Amino acid sequence: MWMLELPPFTLFFIGGLIAAMTRGKLRGAIMVAIPVISAIHLWTVPEGIHLQLTFLDYELVPYRADKLSLLFGYVFHIAAFISIIYSLHVKDTVQQVAAMFYAGSALGAVFAGDLLTLFVFWELLAFTSVFLIWARRTSRAYHAGMRYLIIQVLSGVILLVGALFYAAETGSLAFGYIGLEGVAGWLIFIAFGIKCAFPIAHTWLTDAYPEATPTGTVLLSAFTTKVAVYALARAYPGTELLVYIGAAMTCFPIFFAVIENDLRRVLAYSLINQVGFMVVGIGIGTALALNGAIAHAFNDVIFKGLLFMSMGAVLHMTGRINGSDLGGLYKTMPKTTILCIVGAASISAFPLFSGFVSKSMVMSAALETGHDWVWLMLLFASAGVFHHAGIKIPYFAFFAHDSGLRASDPPNNMLFAMFISASLCIAIGIYPAALYSLLPYDTGYNPYDATHVLAQTQLLLFSALAFVWLNLRGMYPPELRSTNLDVDWIYRRAIPAAMQKVFAVIWKADGALRQAIRGKLSQYQSVIANKHKGLGGLLSGSYPSGNMVLWVAVILASYLFMVFIG
Repeated sequence: MWMLELPPFTLFFIGGLIAAMTRGKLRGAIMVAIPVISAIHLWTVPEGIHLQLTFLDYELVPYRADKLSLLFGYVFHIAAFISIIYSLHVKDTVQQVAAMFYAGSALGAVFAGDLLTLFVFWELLAFTSVFLIWARRTSRAYHAGMRYLIIQVLSGVILLVGALFYAAETGSLAFGYIGLEGVAGWLIFIAFGIKCAFPIAHTWLTDAYPEATPTGTVLLSAFTTKVAVYALARAYPGTELLVYIGAAMTCFPIFFAVIENDLRRVLAYSLINQVGFMVVGIGIGTALALNGAIAHAFNDVIFKGLLFMSMGAVLHMTGRINGSDLGGLYKTMPKTTILCIVGAASISAFPLFSGFVSKSMVMSAALETGHDWVWLMLLFASAGVFHHAGIKIPYFAFFAHDSGLRASDPPNNMLFAMFISASLCIAIGIYPAALYSLLPYDTGYNPYDATHVLAQTQLLLFSALAFVWLNLRGMYPPELRSTNLDVDWIYRRAIPAAMQKVFAVIWKADGALRQAIRGKLSQYQSVIANKHKGLGGLLSGSYPSGNMVLWVAVILASYLFMVFIG
């Protein structure tokens, strides 16, 4: 019975400690075994509160299981298992230990039944994940990691303050529905929004994820934002504001992704786009919408992970990731090409692929609740994601112009991990009932009716024709060797430049002030010296500091000599 009280994160933390003390194949075997054993244990866990304690007169629930937390728990185990297999060739202890603790922190967050426990794992997510960025060991990775850590810790601080206000307002720290009532509700909402990559607060994601290691980016894409989506689904279902925030999230990344050269950064923008669909579903708040949001989070972990894995394989084998430097790799990386196309078809919501069976739920819910304009925005976003993730990623990486690169497919462990993800994308697309049975609500939704299939097929067809036409006319944005900054230009360029000018003025004023003070002191010293000059003392004159040091040394030496002979 005690096993039921053992939170899922426990085994991952133990695995992280063991990984730190072992090496080679033993470490790899332990790391692969941990998510398998933990998943088997989690499958046997019934719904309910399994761990409860009292702290400062507050009831804390470190371990609570229901359909919402269990589904996220399942997909996090799948993500951890696939990511660990993908990274088996890595010998970096930092990455492997950080991966275990990061996955464990995500699990701790989704099974937390109170805000204090949530805060602890919220911050652990930040501190464990940043090492996956720093492990790249480049200057860009270090600075991106620092910016990432600052913003993530800020989110945690806001969450803690919100939790304290919530406790004061309600007398409880229970993590359930909160809503936008009072200061506490807004503070917690902002904290969740930062980690969820709301517009304006999203730049930590597009800044940091592309700078992580090839294996680290796969892990990052699976956990941080999905924990935030889970938190929003728990605390703010049916919040109308989320509908419009989510709709904006689905649309604005498209414009940046189209002009972006770094293909992993393209996927980072695409990640925000997909999270936007989830946020819209949570904001609508109906059973169908919530099911769609949660199901899409589940699917996104898998197909987005597959796309990041395919681009990580390209980076690992070629050392390059810019679209302008790639092309023609299908000749020597055929397996990676096929697996990438499966991921591209899934994120583009092709029928018979996983993205179709979840994205259509959110869009149907938008129409059913009268959010016609939001539905049109989601339709535009669906076409856009097909352009930048469904077409651009495989086209510029593996086809387009022949770059002359002749890299082979990556190691077998990387291919096997991608194969597992691709198989799940197809299996869920063909048999969605398996996923639907895990969702919180039974809606009887059927994605494969004539309307859904025909509408999505037409959308994809016309989007493909638009891409071909724009390329033939030379109107599609070319892949340029450049770095595009969106609102992070404010803190990466504008604020540093402004502060440099401000501090230049301050230092100039400080120098002038110091000089003036030194001048006045020199004048006063001269006046005092002249006033006492008649004493004729050797020490009454104004001498350089070197002479003063000499006299001090002479006095001290004399004192020591007298003490010695005494």
